Amino acid sequence: MEKTAVDPTANVPTRRWHALLICLVAGFMTLLDVSIVNVALPSMEHSLRMSASQVSWAVAGYALTFGLTLVPAGRLGDEYGRRKLFLIGLTLFAVTALICGAAPNATVLVIGRLSRGVAAGLLAPQVIGLLQQMYSGPQRGKAFGYYGATVGLSTAIGPLLGGVILQAFGVAQGWRFVFYLSVPVIVVTLAFAFRVLPADRPSGVHRRLDLIGALLLGLGVLAIMLPLLEATGAKSRPQLWLVAVGIVWLVLFVLWERRLGARGGQPLVNLKLLTVRGFAVGTMVAAAFYSGFTGIFLVITMFFQQGLKYSALQAALSTLIFTVGSAGSAVISGRRVHRTGRRSVVAGSAVATLGLAVVAILAGTWTGPDTALVLAVPLLVAGCGCGFVISANQTLTLHEITRADAGVAAGVYETGQRIGTALGTALAGALFFGTLAQTHGDYRTAAGLGLAAPAVLVGVAFLISLVDILRPVRGPAAAVAAQAAG
Repeated sequence: MEKTAVDPTANVPTRRWHALLICLVAGFMTLLDVSIVNVALPSMEHSLRMSASQVSWAVAGYALTFGLTLVPAGRLGDEYGRRKLFLIGLTLFAVTALICGAAPNATVLVIGRLSRGVAAGLLAPQVIGLLQQMYSGPQRGKAFGYYGATVGLSTAIGPLLGGVILQAFGVAQGWRFVFYLSVPVIVVTLAFAFRVLPADRPSGVHRRLDLIGALLLGLGVLAIMLPLLEATGAKSRPQLWLVAVGIVWLVLFVLWERRLGARGGQPLVNLKLLTVRGFAVGTMVAAAFYSGFTGIFLVITMFFQQGLKYSALQAALSTLIFTVGSAGSAVISGRRVHRTGRRSVVAGSAVATLGLAVVAILAGTWTGPDTALVLAVPLLVAGCGCGFVISANQTLTLHEITRADAGVAAGVYETGQRIGTALGTALAGALFFGTLAQTHGDYRTAAGLGLAAPAVLVGVAFLISLVDILRPVRGPAAAVAAQAAG
């Protein structure tokens, strides 16, 4: 059972609400940066005369360093204080925004994006760790429900916000304001964070950071993510052999962590986390689900803008219905998860799969007018399903994790999300661009096949959840599972 720790925000609901709001804003900003830059790429490319490789790294570099930093940052937060790491990460996030916005050439921009990914990787595990620390029971479910709504909003609203900024400040230099306008928000968030976040409580035990484990994990994640990120280009030829190399590095990482733990050391990742069924299943569901959930936006954006000749703003507005459905259902799911348990994840992923499948079919076959209007209803259905999965799965995944391991568990969970995001975007993009080349510009067929991949991947998340809920729970974990399932 989890040992309850006294939290200074526990008996001050207003202060805890303010801390939750700060965490949500910080999480929103880090995830927004994944999607908002996509719509500004043509402006960046023209302004800085970027090569195709530099454009790729401006996008992929952020996701790459984000994914590499998560687990070590989670462990650092657990050991040295989540508030401290939160403030450092948020400060670095503001500084890197200025570097990117003022970049005089492509090289500086890429370096800024890489550094920005590190800042986001420092920050993200602390957000989840703080929510885990401040809340328990049904209140934790509600908090993660709000966090799930934030994830849905940040992922889908990025292109919309980017389109508005480019229209307001002009295509030539508007991309700089995509970065600049985030700075005041971050500064205000930072100022309030100093006041309302719970103080760090020293453990009194100095533990050495597992540098060898961090290196092995970093090499493994790097080798797996690089070819996936390279595959997002239309003409790229990713070196898939690196995936096998990455798996070898991860096996070595597990062996090292096991050996270090057996010798009484402090491993980077407590491997007992992976023996917690809810955590292991939830992390697999997240990886599969995010590979589909985030893969749809690249294809839909390209289909609307290039195939249907929508403006960036019009294309973004066409997907707003997905955002509304996702955000609303995430809040509802977070409030009900302690009564419905993993049934919310099963039902949500089933609904999302159905909605995405209909979107793929209609995008590939509908030849009449008002395509965006025709796709609105299935996009709303898919968004509602996604919202139910995001918050419920996060709550259930961390249900049996102690506060002491909350940061590193969040890092492992979000690393699965980042790898899933890279995989899904790569697969959807490869199908879309490949079909486009083979059919000599048939955008409808390309969109249909490109959107079929996310539907299948979300379907995989549904199957994992379904198998888990049908599989009987034995032993001491049965009581916990029964409580979570309601």
